[in-house]
Amino acid sequence: MSLHNSTRFKPSVVWLTGIPGMETSHIWISIPFFAMYLVSVLGNSTILFIIKTDRSLHEPMYAFLSMLAVTDLGLSISTMPTILGIFWFNAREISLNACFTQLFFIHFLSVVESSVLLAMAFDRVVAIRSPLRYASILTMPRIRKMGLTFVLRGVAMILPLPFLLRRHRYCRANVLFHSYCLHQEVMKLACSNITVNIIYGMFIIVTTVGMDSVLILLSYTIILKTVLSIASWEERLRALNTCVSHICAVLLFYMPMIGLSVIHRFGKSSPLLVRVFMGYVYLMVPPLMNLVVYSVKTKQIRGRIIQIFSKGRTHF
Repeated sequence: MSLHNSTRFKPSVVWLTGIPGMETSHIWISIPFFAMYLVSVLGNSTILFIIKTDRSLHEPMYAFLSMLAVTDLGLSISTMPTILGIFWFNAREISLNACFTQLFFIHFLSVVESSVLLAMAFDRVVAIRSPLRYASILTMPRIRKMGLTFVLRGVAMILPLPFLLRRHRYCRANVLFHSYCLHQEVMKLACSNITVNIIYGMFIIVTTVGMDSVLILLSYTIILKTVLSIASWEERLRALNTCVSHICAVLLFYMPMIGLSVIHRFGKSSPLLVRVFMGYVYLMVPPLMNLVVYSVKTKQIRGRIIQIFSKGRTHF
């Protein structure tokens, strides 16, 4: 029996599907999902603890890494409990207000993460292009102001979304073929004209992800031009190696987000499971893989993590 037929329509409730067609396997699917959630939460919390307690890491690059870890934690915490609730307890019902709140935090944190990735690109530009002025340009008070600006930008861009959704009538079975709420999915449940939502959604994409990705590309053009002017081949490789972690983080964040946006707007005929899968990749992969990338590629973070676990084994 379909979810449409097995649930009584309530105008103030949204029904979450999970993974359509794989409901009987939800328990087994939850195992890797829970493992990824646990690793993401514990790992990003560990990075924050290390950066907070080690005074040698109180530098601009690690301040931006802390911001990235906080947004990744937020994305995991705002989505995974809902997903696991469906997989473990068949808790499919969520109120419209809770749905609007969840989508606000998902999109807000995505905008903040995009801003942080742009700031990290700027950090690499300054470090490679003007190393002697690095400490005077990227001071900690200035970085704190940047962090506050990222938050205000996210709130200003995303806060209208719940209010734009709230003005609609929801007069049919509110079934989402996902385990969480996204603006581009929820607006399709409305029985009134959603043109404003579509236009504003595109405006957000263009002015955040679009603009930030272009500026990041421009930053790496400047970096590449600077690196090619360095005479020594070894120094070129050393300079580029400092950018590898950030490039991986950028690709991990933007590629799933752009792919999901393209599928939602232009891939109407794409299989439902493809859209669902892309949604999970967009929310689950960056928080986990950013942790792996920066733990492996950042010598100071890697050393402290090894030190912590070595002490744990010694005490045991």
